Amino acid sequence: MALPDCAAFERAGLKAWPAIELDWDGAWLRRAANGYTKRANSLQCFDPADNDNAAERLAAGKAWYVERGIAPVIRTTPLQSSALSSCLDAQGWIGIDASHLYAMPLHAHEGEAEGRITDPLDPVFLAAQQRLQHYSDDIADRFSRLLRVIAVPAAGVLIFRDGAVVASGLMAIADGIVIAGNVVTDTRRRRQGLGAAMMRSGLAWAHAQGARIAALNVQADNAAAKSLYARLGYVHQYDYSYRIPKDAR
Repeated sequence: MALPDCAAFERAGLKAWPAIELDWDGAWLRRAANGYTKRANSLQCFDPADNDNAAERLAAGKAWYVERGIAPVIRTTPLQSSALSSCLDAQGWIGIDASHLYAMPLHAHEGEAEGRITDPLDPVFLAAQQRLQHYSDDIADRFSRLLRVIAVPAAGVLIFRDGAVVASGLMAIADGIVIAGNVVTDTRRRRQGLGAAMMRSGLAWAHAQGARIAALNVQADNAAAKSLYARLGYVHQYDYSYRIPKDAR
């Protein structure tokens, strides 16, 4: 099965990991979600040919974030216009968080006996994410507010051991692509196959829901996660990163 192109994955990502507020400026999109994750709070270009008035539009985008109390961030993918990249270079914007998108054709998977599929707003899932991700109450609240605006099929995935949640993740299906996020394993139980078990359970749910492509985002320096995803069959598709103003650090 042929995999989609970058544009298809990025468009699916808008639905699977939505912002609370969106503002299109041509093919440039401003997204805001109370500051929870850079992906949902960044400006991104979806058409390499949209080069008009780049400096003015970048300034307007930066002001849009400042008005909302959010640090300006640019999500840079292969779809970014050369004019936007040139403006960022000229202004000294700093590149951070080099990352990859991985994907694979999705085949049937067996769910785990100790796995549970929940609604993303299920209190057990939310509590597990807060504990395993070490979220403050404020960050946990921002996370739950983002979950409330997901309008595509989505599920929280939990793996239990000895009555406690030891691994968790979020799966959301957009345009036939299941995108995994917020993947986390209890730090005291790593190297026990729990992350893989959680992923298999989530992918089994997604396949049953009709998804036929699986994708996820992973930071370039996360060797353990990349190894896990490769063992599951995921393959690198393209790179992306973020850029922040030079005075942001």
